[in-house]
Amino acid sequence: MMTDSLKHGVFVIPESAQRLTIYIGENDRWHGQPLYEAIVLKARELHLAGATVLRGPMGFGAQSRIHTAKILRLSEDLPIVIEIVDCAEKIAELRPHLDAMVGGGLVTLEEVQVLIYSPAAPRP
Repeated sequence: MMTDSLKHGVFVIPESAQRLTIYIGENDRWHGQPLYEAIVLKARELHLAGATVLRGPMGFGAQSRIHTAKILRLSEDLPIVIEIVDCAEKIAELRPHLDAMVGGGLVTLEEVQVLIYSPAAPRP
């Protein structure tokens, strides 16, 4: 089974992989840029298979402060979730960077089974 994420210019994820999930706030920053952007760019730089950023309409974290997108509170710091799936070795390469970048939030790691991972098929 492949453990290398990149083979012949195409990303390959083994069937047994890990999902790294990072929960942060929309206003969190790393060296002046949004933290979620910095994390995704670092994952790309390290040649991880991919990353997805999700913006939540509502949530709360360790301080129990509600973050919401309700009309009267549009300026609130909305929840951001970043999900990255790759082999354990590639996730391990990213983790020390996260230790430095994520000052507050939640980071989880789970074993997952990859069923399909391929680029989009060309449209007819």
